Amino acid sequence: MVDLLLVRHAVSVAPTRDGPDEYRRPLTGRGCEQADALVGVLGGCGASRVVSSPYLRAVQTVEPTARALGLPVERREELREWRSGLAPTRDWQAHYERSWARPGTAIGAGETLDELTNRARNAVRRLVGSAAPTATILAATHGTWIARALLGCGLAIDCACWLSMPTPAIYTLSFDGPDLRRALGPGLEDGR
Repeated sequence: MVDLLLVRHAVSVAPTRDGPDEYRRPLTGRGCEQADALVGVLGGCGASRVVSSPYLRAVQTVEPTARALGLPVERREELREWRSGLAPTRDWQAHYERSWARPGTAIGAGETLDELTNRARNAVRRLVGSAAPTATILAATHGTWIARALLGCGLAIDCACWLSMPTPAIYTLSFDGPDLRRALGPGLEDGR
């Protein structure tokens, strides 16, 4: 069995039109405290590898755990958040809900949710496929990415599940070869 622990980043600075871009948006003070607290939760998971979205908030979320494990944080572009095409706006949630209803639709040069699902599913396959037969991989990423990865793995995930996902959140996916055998985390009903 290969366990893939998907970690949604801790509380981050809200996006603004004149604020840091997606790559440089950091955790808040509370988010940094949450990241430190994750060491107690994830430090004993036996991870042999720590990977992360290249976005600062995701890296900052797993850095304390990676240090405790004596592992580097590998930044992987395919773990980055959805590029929705939407500029920071107060009505972002309505756009996201419309996108979930029509996942093949993009705003401008933005990525469709269908494209994100494919990217996330392929990233999960590569991570699991490259792991030793009994490995645990810790992967820091983002809420929409995780929701679409879960959907791509065959789980019944909807927009409401994504909207209720806490920050941080931990999802444990257990694979036997390429097959998902168990999924545990917030909003998942039966663990498969």
